Amino acid sequence: MNVLTTGARDAARLGQSLCVRDALLVACLCARWCDTCEAFREDFSRLAADRPACAFVWIDIEDDCELLGDIDIENFPTLAIYRGGIPLFFGVSLPQAGVVGRTIDSLADALPRPVQLPPAAAALPSALIEHARCAGGLRKEA
Repeated sequence: MNVLTTGARDAARLGQSLCVRDALLVACLCARWCDTCEAFREDFSRLAADRPACAFVWIDIEDDCELLGDIDIENFPTLAIYRGGIPLFFGVSLPQAGVVGRTIDSLADALPRPVQLPPAAAALPSALIEHARCAGGLRKEA
């Protein structure tokens, strides 16, 4: 499985993926009840399989609401892409593998150009690291 979740079974892999320096973190914010999200999930998995150097995580906005804080989701799917904790993209995307793949590839190949995000969205990588640590996926630093 190439797409991680915030579930306990993925905690160790999520923690390790988030600690890889300069790797892209590609988060898809969706909802279980959303038909568009469920249809896109298979494409998201294929995108992850084709890009093993990136960390892909599927975040359910209801199951993970405490993790997301005040992030405002306008529509689905919403993508959040970071490199080393620096936000590079945040917004609604067409649920099409080609569109999302080109977006990821353009950010992977370019020098990081940070984008301004609301504080909760900018803090998502840190929140995911803390979540993985609390779930036993990361050891506390000495």
